[in-house]
Amino acid sequence: MYWLFVLIAGLLEVVWASALKYADSLFDWIIIFLLIAVSFLLLIRSYKKIPMAAAYTVFVGIGTVGTYVTGIFLGESFSIGQIFFLTLLLSGILGMKLFTKENKTRGEH
Repeated sequence: MYWLFVLIAGLLEVVWASALKYADSLFDWIIIFLLIAVSFLLLIRSYKKIPMAAAYTVFVGIGTVGTYVTGIFLGESFSIGQIFFLTLLLSGILGMKLFTKENKTRGEH
């Protein structure tokens, strides 16, 4: 359940980070601010059961990979070298997720 919070928070980060390039009205900026707030609230909520370092690493990784891939779909340039290192990053993110256990209680490590 708490990993789902991290996933949703990361996906929201992709949306708001990608939208920054196109925001040109007060309404756009309000929506971006709300997406940022919800994203971070979900991330903070995940800290109740997931170690902070692991949750944040996965969150940032989802945001990084997702924003990069979104940029490619929106016409930004890319290279094989970038794809290679993005794949390395993705493997690290998956490793953090696979080798991190949720805490049963809040104070447990």
